Amino acid sequence: MVKEEVCLIAITPKAEEVMAYCARVSNPKNQDNPDVSGLLGYCAKHGHWSVFEQANMVLEVQTSRAIAPQILRHRSFSFQEFSQRYAKADDFMLTRARRQDHKNRQNSIDDFDQVTQGWFETTQQQVWDFSFQKYSEALEKGIAKECARSLLPLSAATKIYMNGTIRSWIHYIELRTNAATQMEHRAIAEKCREIFIEQLPAVSKALGWKQ
Repeated sequence: MVKEEVCLIAITPKAEEVMAYCARVSNPKNQDNPDVSGLLGYCAKHGHWSVFEQANMVLEVQTSRAIAPQILRHRSFSFQEFSQRYAKADDFMLTRARRQDHKNRQNSIDDFDQVTQGWFETTQQQVWDFSFQKYSEALEKGIAKECARSLLPLSAATKIYMNGTIRSWIHYIELRTNAATQMEHRAIAEKCREIFIEQLPAVSKALGWKQ
C-alpha cells in the first residue's frame, strides 16, 4: 500500500529571472534588472499570464488509477504515465470512506465513524488481494499485461510525470486546491503548491500563497 506523493523532477533554471527577463522584452535596456518580485507581482495582479508561460516545471505524481483521469484532463500539461501494458502493477492506495452529499453529487462528507472506516479499509484490502492474485495468475498463464490489467481495481497505484508552464501550474493549483475537488486529488494539488512555493517564492508571494 502506498500514499499520494509529489516530488520535483525539473524546473527551468532561474525560472523567476527568466520570466522577468522575457517580460521586459519591450524594455531591453532594463532586462537584466534584478528586481523580479515587483514585476512578477504586477503581472499576476493584472492578468498578464503569458509571462508565466516562459518557464516550465516537471513534477512526479504518485496517485491511483481513480484519480489519474482527473489529472490527465488538464490538457495544457504534457504527461507521461506508468504503463500497465509494459510493466507489472504491484501496489494500491486506500481511499477514506466518506458519505455521499445528496445536495451536491460532486461532494462527499467526511463524517463516518471508525467502525465504518475500518470496514471500508478492510474491504479495499480484500478486493486488492483477490484482484492482484487473479492478475498475477493471469500473467503466469501468459496473458498479456494489457489484458490482465482489466482485473485490477481503480485503487491500483500509478505514477505520472506532469510537465507544464508556470502559468498552467498556477491555474491547476488554484482550481484543484479548492474545496470542490475530491479529497485525494486535493491532497495532490496541495503538495504541488508546496513545491511551487519552495521553487518560486516571488510568484507565490504575488499570488498570496503561503506554506
